[in-house]
Amino acid sequence: MYSFPIDYVEPVFRPPSEAKSLILPVTNGCSWNKCTFCEMYTQPQKKFRARKPDDVLKDIQNAARSLGGVRRVFLADGDAMVLPTRRLLEILTQLREAFPDLQRVSSYCLPRNLAKKSVEELAQLKEAGLQILYVGMESGDDEVLRRVNKGETWESTRSALVKIREAGLTSSVMVLNGLGGESLSRQHAINTATLCNETQPDYLSTLVVSFPQGEERFREGFGDDFTPLSQQGLFEEIRLFLEHLELDKTIFRSDHASNYLVLKGTLGRDKQKMLDQVNLAITNPGAAPLRAEWMRGL
Repeated sequence: MYSFPIDYVEPVFRPPSEAKSLILPVTNGCSWNKCTFCEMYTQPQKKFRARKPDDVLKDIQNAARSLGGVRRVFLADGDAMVLPTRRLLEILTQLREAFPDLQRVSSYCLPRNLAKKSVEELAQLKEAGLQILYVGMESGDDEVLRRVNKGETWESTRSALVKIREAGLTSSVMVLNGLGGESLSRQHAINTATLCNETQPDYLSTLVVSFPQGEERFREGFGDDFTPLSQQGLFEEIRLFLEHLELDKTIFRSDHASNYLVLKGTLGRDKQKMLDQVNLAITNPGAAPLRAEWMRGL
């Protein structure tokens, strides 16, 4: 009976674009893990800890023997960048030695954990093989960020993304459509677009905020001041967001399973085309190709 060379602490998460990557856990859980919209690392077994170097090395060696020509590696769990630069360089060196065909290494990244890393350190990590950092911006509005206990601000996210760009790394940014509800929708859309304009991410994607385990924890930050956006409200928010984006060559995707409306293009080249799609969904929903409710999910 085949046994996978890495013994994961379930559940394991990774970005959609890392479907063909080896998932290598270097930490367990998330170092912050207080965002009220996130249910990824709330299970008791996902309590945050950095994995022992010997255990990580053993996983790398086992994977090299069992899997052969690995080309992509994603450093799990929620935020490998919390590790010291010295430790990350050790892991990247071990990966290069174990996988001669390795083309790229990537990781989730909390902006707060780049505050103590210099551009020079990030450039060292890039030279060692790190290529892509996935940053959960969620919102560029400080009030929304405060209410969902993100632990970040407009400025902390801006600073992290600027560092990533200056180091020559690729940034992939996630934004949550509907995160502020009806009352904060407009400022959420506009301020998030402004932050994206300021930082010009290489990739930008939107997801719709979802609560498979219920909204009770999330609503604590809003009190009675949270009304979820309707499907129409989500479309109007994404339209406002797109209208205020001024991006040069960002690859944009709104195709996650949580989205009703699939949007793909490069901004700003395809901005009007995507706005036309959103306007069609608003004015004539029956004519727009929308994802059925039963097909949506996290």
